Amino acid sequence: MDARQLKVQAARAALAHVSDGMRLGIGTGSTADEFVRLLAEKVATGLTIIGVPTSERTAILCGELGVPLSTLEETPELDLTIDGADEIDPE
Repeated sequence: MDARQLKVQAARAALAHVSDGMRLGIGTGSTADEFVRLLAEKVATGLTIIGVPTSERTAILCGELGVPLSTLEETPELDLTIDGADEIDPE
């Protein structure tokens, strides 16, 4: 499995924790991008969520794919935040 396939697999696993009506923090980076793409597919088929992006990059991708967005000021309480792991330490 190549790196992109692993990222898609991680994004799918994260998406399994998302349910209708959630307020989601949406991170930034290549794994988060894969999550946004999968999330957008679910939104297109009727999943209702509000996303709060952590960056302009994520906001642009969400906008292009139809993921509804809010800001942290408008939606200060989140149900779940999804982001990729920048660093892993065995301890």
